[in-house]
Amino acid sequence: MRLLAVDTATEACSVALWLDGEAVERYEVAGRTHTERLLPLVQQLLAETGVRPAQLDGLVAGIGPGSFAGVRIAVGFVKGLALALDRPVVGVSSLAMLAQGAIEAGAERVMACIDARMSEVYWGAYERGPGGLARALLPDRVMPPGAIEADLVAGVVWVAAGTGWGTYEALLKQRLKIEPSFIDGQALPHAAAALRLALPAFASGQALSGDELAPAYLRDRVALTLVEQQAARAAKADGAGSEPANPANI
Repeated sequence: MRLLAVDTATEACSVALWLDGEAVERYEVAGRTHTERLLPLVQQLLAETGVRPAQLDGLVAGIGPGSFAGVRIAVGFVKGLALALDRPVVGVSSLAMLAQGAIEAGAERVMACIDARMSEVYWGAYERGPGGLARALLPDRVMPPGAIEADLVAGVVWVAAGTGWGTYEALLKQRLKIEPSFIDGQALPHAAAALRLALPAFASGQALSGDELAPAYLRDRVALTLVEQQAARAAKADGAGSEPANPANI
């Protein structure tokens, strides 16, 4: 099975290919240049592995939560490519991808947390499930770190992963009432983790059609304040508001 995964929901931009039972990934911290970097990374990966788009059996998208622009880039790219190739797709949570990375490093339970800006965090609790895959213990959520309440399993070892921990470590420890055995406050999602998490859905025939793929923003607030609108216009003038990469150019 040949599967292509794409994730741009956070500062990271990563693409990965499942080929002959192994994941091959290209990953970089792109900041706000995902639109410029995504297509070249995909083209480079396919060229190096000798795989043509028409040879792909399916596609995987990191669907968030994360930045609105970043989530739209990956979802739009995968949706367009899936419809063009008539291939099935699977969407994977950014928080599940973070948890999967920690589980593959040896963790049994992971508190994944991404800095959502606006004094909020995206967070979710995961454990090692069957096959070594991250399994959610709670639904992914978004809220101020000082408002988090979770009835977590006491007396077990937790690993903490994600930029939310890098920003709000002390407050998260207090609210969650846990002392993680290890904290990686710089961890970002990887597309290779999305591949592994998506494999069961493809194997069981639960993949979706391209037009069914949808982002998982979590945050309902989409209206911008006047200040935010001015900042967005300034960013667009600097070139940050360019269109997502066109999958037709692969």
